[in-house]
Amino acid sequence: MKTLLIMAAGMGSRYGGQKQTDGFGPCGEFIMDYSLYDARREGFDKAVFVIRKEDLDLFEGTVGKRAGKVMPVEYAIQDKNDIPLDVSIPDSRVKPWGTAHAVYSARKNIDGPFAVINADDFYGRGAFANLNGFLSKAGAHEYCMIGYELINTLTENGGVSRGVCNVDAGGFLTAIEEHKTISRENGVICNTFDDGTKKELAPGTIVSMNCWGFVPDFFDALGNGLVDFLEKNKSDLSKCEYYLLDPVGKEIAGKTASVKVIPTNEKWFGVTYRQDRDNVKNQIAALIAKGVYPENLWG
Repeated sequence: MKTLLIMAAGMGSRYGGQKQTDGFGPCGEFIMDYSLYDARREGFDKAVFVIRKEDLDLFEGTVGKRAGKVMPVEYAIQDKNDIPLDVSIPDSRVKPWGTAHAVYSARKNIDGPFAVINADDFYGRGAFANLNGFLSKAGAHEYCMIGYELINTLTENGGVSRGVCNVDAGGFLTAIEEHKTISRENGVICNTFDDGTKKELAPGTIVSMNCWGFVPDFFDALGNGLVDFLEKNKSDLSKCEYYLLDPVGKEIAGKTASVKVIPTNEKWFGVTYRQDRDNVKNQIAALIAKGVYPENLWG
């Protein structure tokens, strides 16, 4: 059984609200509805939503109910107290621990190969076909990442954060460098660093959009990495985050796992900013007009 894990516990600070559960389709579908639809068509058997406890009723009554018509659906609660180390968590800690902790939160829901995506990103059907193809043959410590061309992942409404990938001649990931403010200025794509300096990036640069394929042994790496993360940051746990790039990078550096980068020509869209809403609605409407999706996605 192949599982689609959807990270949906984020708080949408730049968007200014719960962007995961905003309606963008003609019948109120969320962006993740389209990912679920594509994943099911391409061979995924089960969905796990990683959510906040207070959102459980919302998910059970909307996207979970809809997807539950065609596949088993489960929920994993991302709780800041769900950690493998006894540390004092400050009261000021509001946000969950980050994307790696989100996946760790679903460790009891998954016992086979699985894909990981963000709830508020549209990945394209081809991404799920590629994930399914890889995971159908993956062995121990064999992971994959869908690599998007940078030009296909930008918004006109502000800077975006992307993981810029280094890929070797065999197509395997060797490193990811987080670039936090990538934008297009006068036709040139560049990242602005914290000190104000800029670095130009080629349009075809391969970036990570948090579209991954893993096998269950990755949960061991997540747990061990979470212990290291908490030990390292225990003097100030108010805002630090444990990102998926951290355990993946450690596995690559230690040569304890491989990550195959599967390039895609799919065009991403999503809602980093509230101003992105109209574009997302228009993109979905265009795909419906082309016959990619039915107007009422789940009938």
